[in-house]
Amino acid sequence: MTAASFVNLEKTIGIRFKDKDLLAQALTHRSAVRQSRALGHNERFEFLGDAVLELVSTEYLFHIGQKTEGEMTNLRSALVNRENLASVANEISLGEYLFLSKGEERSGGREKDSTLSNALEALIGALYLDQGFEIAQQFCNEFILTRLQAIQAAGKHLDEKSTFQEKAQETEGFTPHYEVLEQEGPDHEKTFTCGVFIGDEKIAEGQGNSKQKAETAAAAAGLKAKGW
Repeated sequence: MTAASFVNLEKTIGIRFKDKDLLAQALTHRSAVRQSRALGHNERFEFLGDAVLELVSTEYLFHIGQKTEGEMTNLRSALVNRENLASVANEISLGEYLFLSKGEERSGGREKDSTLSNALEALIGALYLDQGFEIAQQFCNEFILTRLQAIQAAGKHLDEKSTFQEKAQETEGFTPHYEVLEQEGPDHEKTFTCGVFIGDEKIAEGQGNSKQKAETAAAAAGLKAKGW
């Protein structure tokens, strides 16, 4: 894939990159670096984009009414979670532009929510480096924050752990608990797998780059598993 291949993506997002190498690296999965002489993978860009998106979404929520800290936290989590970001990535066909290894592509890498959401955060990071904060903010506003009303209407901003606990106590008579089942990666890039249990029964698992996010993902999976 060459820089020219990004023309349609730039048209879709309405932003033309000055430095195409930044865009290329933001769209390069770790697997592609191992297989080729690519510039480098996108995880550092993802880290930066995550921070930019968190600031943009926090400021946005702060200014739209007198919401409590808890309400803003739940709304922000719903805006920046894997499901929503992957949906945005699909909306702009981001998967089509990713550099992946052949093995990763065969395993459906272009459709994986985790890969897509990470790539979207990396794209935001690249926008920040190439165009500055205001343009990165503009992108977040147009493609991510505009989904807030739909998220609220669908109840996706509700805290999954609180909801799961209420349902478990109401229907099962138990307070659920969480256990870390697995930890992978170096200290600064750990991935946690947590299980949510009712009594001795494991209901579901979830992953995240922190215990809290993994527990939240497990609770969300548990709600689906239980049909709650």
